[in-house]
Amino acid sequence: MPALLIQTLRSRWFALSAHALLWLLVYLVVTRAGGRAPEYRDEVSYSLPALSLAPVNKLGVLFSSADWPKPLADTNLFNPFFCRYFVPPPAPAPPPPPTTRKVEISYQGFYQTADKPKCAMVKIGEVFVVAPIGGTVATKLFVADASMFSLTLTNHLAQTNVVPLNAKKEFEVPLQ
Repeated sequence: MPALLIQTLRSRWFALSAHALLWLLVYLVVTRAGGRAPEYRDEVSYSLPALSLAPVNKLGVLFSSADWPKPLADTNLFNPFFCRYFVPPPAPAPPPPPTTRKVEISYQGFYQTADKPKCAMVKIGEVFVVAPIGGTVATKLFVADASMFSLTLTNHLAQTNVVPLNAKKEFEVPLQ
């Protein structure tokens, strides 16, 4: 570019005049933004309305159902486009509700007072339970004996289980 054009584009008066011109354009756009609605008026039509040349009154006979062809024989067959391939299989039956639950038992020790039986301290999950000999620890699970090193548990079917001290053991007990 010639030096004179570059000097003109970089001059302060050119920048100020361009800025003023842009503000003038913004003002003109905003003041005339509403505009005017076009003027509507009734005009006279110079052509005649179209005349119906199609014989419409005879079309009813063409589409009447009395003239449709009849099938040769009615059948009870499925539609040839019907397919059972994409039908999903029936939903499986829901499983029966559980009758038992698993319980994690940890033997913590026992204590005995002068005139009462031994009481075993048992941790079931996160809950501590204190039960005397013959007492219930969980559903249908009873304390049979408590010693210094182990706890003997029995259930309603007379099955015995031994739980060592500070060791976790899992049992399956009925829900209710």
